[in-house]
Amino acid sequence: MIAIYPGSFDPITYGHLDIISRCASKFDKVIVAVLNNKNKNVVFSIEDRVAMIKELTDKYPNIEVDSFNGLLIDYAKVKNADIIIRGLRAVSDYEYEMQMSLYNKKLYPEIETMFLVSKSTYSYLSSSIVKEIASYGGDISSFVPPTVEKRIKSKIVNK
Repeated sequence: MIAIYPGSFDPITYGHLDIISRCASKFDKVIVAVLNNKNKNVVFSIEDRVAMIKELTDKYPNIEVDSFNGLLIDYAKVKNADIIIRGLRAVSDYEYEMQMSLYNKKLYPEIETMFLVSKSTYSYLSSSIVKEIASYGGDISSFVPPTVEKRIKSKIVNK
């Protein structure tokens, strides 16, 4: 079974990595699909985000890291994916994610969406908050791996 875990991952956090590791043990193949959304104000280029994720997931032989443009469902069709993985941090995430899963099902009836509830340790964690804390010089070491923290500091703090 092929699962896709899509997101902007700007930057990847411990919460994302938790979802990836949980999926790696459940599916034959997991594609971490980095969205190249030109409408989003990102800190890291698509190449940087893919490289960071590859570096942090190289211990999982069934993880593939890729990027895509456009509709996730079109990408899922090309990759012959069976399942879209979405992480839920709070109830507020559920309404949006449920709506998206219904649209995806309408466009591609063969796809399923699986929601994974974040561990309580990561239920408050978002890439946006990490970037904001870093922009004020705050300590982000408990939110992202050391290599990501170093890259964030060189991008944000040293601006």
